[in-house]
Amino acid sequence: MHDRDLYRALRPSHSSSRKVEQLSEPLHAPRRSSSGLPALPQWQAPGGEKQRVCDPLYRALHPAQTTTSRICDTAAMTIVLIAIACYLLATAALVRSLRGDQRRIPLAIWALPAAGIALHIAAHLWAWREAGGANLHIVSALSIVGIGMAMLTWLVGMRGRMAALGVIVFPIAALTALAYGLLGRHEPGTLDWRLQLHAWSALLAYATLAVAALLAMLLWLQERALRQRRFIGWLRALPPLVELETLLFRTIGAGFVLLTGALLSGVLFVEDLLAQHLAHKTVFSLLSWLAFGALLLGRRLRGWRGTTAVRWTLLAMALLVLAYFGSNAVLELILKRR
Repeated sequence: MHDRDLYRALRPSHSSSRKVEQLSEPLHAPRRSSSGLPALPQWQAPGGEKQRVCDPLYRALHPAQTTTSRICDTAAMTIVLIAIACYLLATAALVRSLRGDQRRIPLAIWALPAAGIALHIAAHLWAWREAGGANLHIVSALSIVGIGMAMLTWLVGMRGRMAALGVIVFPIAALTALAYGLLGRHEPGTLDWRLQLHAWSALLAYATLAVAALLAMLLWLQERALRQRRFIGWLRALPPLVELETLLFRTIGAGFVLLTGALLSGVLFVEDLLAQHLAHKTVFSLLSWLAFGALLLGRRLRGWRGTTAVRWTLLAMALLVLAYFGSNAVLELILKRR
C-alpha cells in the first residue's frame, strides 16, 4: 500500500468528522440563526410557558448567554435611578421654595415628582414583564407603598399648601425605589386575581394610612409650636391647624375604607386566614382596624382632635406595620419563606 493510500485510510472522511462534531456538541446546543450567530434558547417552564432570558433560572443554567439579561437589569436600574433623581430634585425644589417663604408652590415643581412616580411605576412594570408576573415580595411591596404615598402627596400638594409633606415623603419614595432596584426583582408569586385584589387593596390602605401617620406627626409639631409660641421654620408652610386636622381625618377615612376592603377580601378569598403564618398578621390587622374605627367614631361622637387624634393614629399605624411588614420581614428575610 502506498503512502497516499495509507493516509486516506487513516484520515476520517468529511461526513464522518461532521458526525463526530455533532456527537461532541451538547444535546441542547443553540441553533444558528440566519446571521450565523448562535440563537439564544428559551427556557421551557414546567407549565409550558416560555420564559424570557431575563429569568433567573435561565441565567443559572446558561451563565455564558446572559447578555440580554444583563441588558434588562441595566435598563430597569436606569429607570430606577432616574426616578430617584426626580424625587430628590423635587425635594430640593420644595425645600428651596419653603425657605423662600412661598405660599403657593409653582406647578412646574410638581412636574418633577410626577415624573418620578411615572418612572417608579415603569420600573415595576418592566421587571414584572420580564419576570412573567407581578412580584409582591416585601421589598417590592415597600416600593409599591412608596409609590402610593408619593402619588397621594402629589395630589394633595397640587391642591393646597402641603409642600412640607412632600419634603418628607419624596425621599422615602426614593429610598423604596432604590431598595427595589437593588433587591426587589424576585420571581413572581402564583396568586390568582382574588388574592391579588386582596394584596393590592392592602397595599393601598398601607400607603394611605402611612401618609395619615405623617400628617399626624406634622399636626403634633404644629400644635407644639403654637403652645411654645415658636412657630418658625418650615412649619410656616403648613396649612392652618384646622385645615390640617381636617385633611388628617379625611385621609384616615379613605384608608379605613381601603383597609376594610382588604380585610373583607381576605375573609372571602383566603382559605385559611388563621393559619400559622397568617394568624399574627390577621390579629394585628384587626387591631389596627379597630383602632382606626375607634378614632373615627370618637371624632364623630366626642370631637376627638389634637394630641388624642395623633396618639390613636400612630398606635393604629404601628399595629398595621407589625401586621404586614413586621411579620413578612421575619418570614421572608430571616426564615426565607414566602
